[in-house]
Amino acid sequence: MFTGIIQSVGKIAAFEARGDDARMRIAYGKLDMSDVNTGDSIAVSGVCLTVVEHSAAGFAADTSGETLSRTTLGRLHNGDAVNLEKALTLSTPLGGHLVSGHVDGVGVVVNRREVARSVQFRIKAPEALAKYIADKGSVCVDGVSLTVNVIHGAEFEVNIVPHTLTETTLGLIKAGSEVNIEVDLVARYLERLMLGERAAQRGSEITRELLVQHGFIK
Repeated sequence: MFTGIIQSVGKIAAFEARGDDARMRIAYGKLDMSDVNTGDSIAVSGVCLTVVEHSAAGFAADTSGETLSRTTLGRLHNGDAVNLEKALTLSTPLGGHLVSGHVDGVGVVVNRREVARSVQFRIKAPEALAKYIADKGSVCVDGVSLTVNVIHGAEFEVNIVPHTLTETTLGLIKAGSEVNIEVDLVARYLERLMLGERAAQRGSEITRELLVQHGFIK
């Protein structure tokens, strides 16, 4: 688990293709690796990866074909910046929200607009994720915990303050950039729980009738 509070901006040092998989080597910037061991988890731009090697220069992690195709990691090149966060511990302040590091989909930045000293992004999420993104709710974008300000169908707006712009990769993104999106995990589990016994059936899904039955709509 993670919090969505980025601890360092690292860089892709090497991308080694290994069949359908790949091994990524990442320079970890100012991330404190003194307590990191092989087998530990580190979120890389929102994707939970397992440390398989580490040294004074950085760490290596293997990425499956599924991860490369379902996230932005497969589009990265040597030198590209990535957000880094070590796994949550019992003594870690929960400054953001609970993040699993399991990316739900890739969104596209529709617009970037300067608002006073901050930057406002409008991001289009995959349509299947729209129902999980709530006004004033939490969303994780490239590993960063953010609050949703406005919703327009499958598009949502977030406001990035100056500190976040300088301490994460969000200051580098622009209109057309792709970003990893993880929705609030509570929303995903709530949907599944509402299905009850129907969850074991193939093709089970949330319907209008089910929402009426549980009092969500009239």
